[in-house]
Amino acid sequence: MVSQLFPLRLEEAELRRSGRMLVGPINLELKGHGTTVIIGPNGAGKTSLLRLMHGIGRLGGGRIAWACPTEEAHSRQAFVFQTPIIMRRTVIDNLAYPLRLRGSSRGAARLAAEEIAASTGLADTLGRQALGLSGGEKQKLALARALILQPEVLFLDEPCAALDGRATREIEDVLKQVTADGTSLIMTTHNLGQAQRLAREVVFLLRGRVHEHGNAQGFFDAPSTPEGAAFLRGDIVE
Repeated sequence: MVSQLFPLRLEEAELRRSGRMLVGPINLELKGHGTTVIIGPNGAGKTSLLRLMHGIGRLGGGRIAWACPTEEAHSRQAFVFQTPIIMRRTVIDNLAYPLRLRGSSRGAARLAAEEIAASTGLADTLGRQALGLSGGEKQKLALARALILQPEVLFLDEPCAALDGRATREIEDVLKQVTADGTSLIMTTHNLGQAQRLAREVVFLLRGRVHEHGNAQGFFDAPSTPEGAAFLRGDIVE
């Protein structure tokens, strides 16, 4: 029987680099329902917090705990980076690669790759060299390659940062379907419109600390701090 993955709890969690505090101390509990969006000004520590929660940022103090053993939790999640990591292979081979690493046969992995490509708008690109894709297609490829593992929680760092409106809409449509199918998303974005479209809950980060955390609609309608209100107005918040 698969154990419950959430809640995810951070207790006095810290991330340091060269002796400098990047994030923390963080006290936060995420229930894992729908999409959690981490927002805040540049330099607030959004990416650092995301990496810390996923386990690819070295915990410098405090504690991070899932509702199941950490090793099990890590095997049930995936991460999509802001800059897509693309291998010098065809699209179908890029998609099949994670399953091949887990021991799937070539045929089974390629069949799964065809299915995930169809659901993410990549069906017509399977035979192309991945490095020749457009920026939006590369981001969809990175997303599809994470989703092929059927993660229960998906971390995304600014998944639409360099994309135009059409590509952003296509990515968002995939993310909405993913959450409808039961996958929890934890993502960063600098795009407040995107946060309003996707978020169920918001974590507002400021100077490496959680400044506000709660229901997305409540935050966007009536932030509880002057800094949150200023950020939503577009003011410079430091």
